[in-house]
Amino acid sequence: MLVDRELDHLPPEARWREWMQRVEATIFAASEPVSRETLARIVGKSCSIDLLIDDIREELRGRPYDLVAVAGGFRHLTRPAYADAIRAAVGGNERAVDLTQSEVLVLMCIGYFQPITRAELSSFFGKEISRDFIGHLRGAGLIASGPRSPTPGAPYTYVTTKEFLLEFGLDTLRDLPDFEALEDAGLLSKEKLLAGDIAPDFSSHGYNADVEIED
Repeated sequence: MLVDRELDHLPPEARWREWMQRVEATIFAASEPVSRETLARIVGKSCSIDLLIDDIREELRGRPYDLVAVAGGFRHLTRPAYADAIRAAVGGNERAVDLTQSEVLVLMCIGYFQPITRAELSSFFGKEISRDFIGHLRGAGLIASGPRSPTPGAPYTYVTTKEFLLEFGLDTLRDLPDFEALEDAGLLSKEKLLAGDIAPDFSSHGYNADVEIED
């Protein structure tokens, strides 16, 4: 169906309000993050999606949910402060992926150093990372095969997926904490990673009950 994007018949304030409501309704109704390109189909050519999102977020200030940039798009997420209440009321998400501490650490390593081979992962951790281990992460949709390595035998490399971004509430991989900055600050080191002394905390990006870490 054709949609009047420009809304030239409306005064500027009413036009902006209508664009805001279209964008918020679209994001609310979508089951996946909605990209800027998709939102551009329902607003005028001169409209700044980022400014529109900023105004919507300002109106949501004080509400228990927000618009969050995740996996290359925008989606509604409830705020972290209400995670316990939501779990108490309705439990975890039925799509929950149970991750062990070891799997979280391997995912973190792939996130920072992708594309990376299974042999390189094994060398990094000082013990073999089995095919079954990789298979579980692939089965959960958190990693996928990357380009073949130029090393002898041309083994497969592994990369994180859009599902990885969704599960951990990241917009892009650039949202991962800067590894070198963490090392320089003494907050993270390869030794700590190998020893399992750290666990990445992505809870600040909004409530997401999809990832549960087991001891």
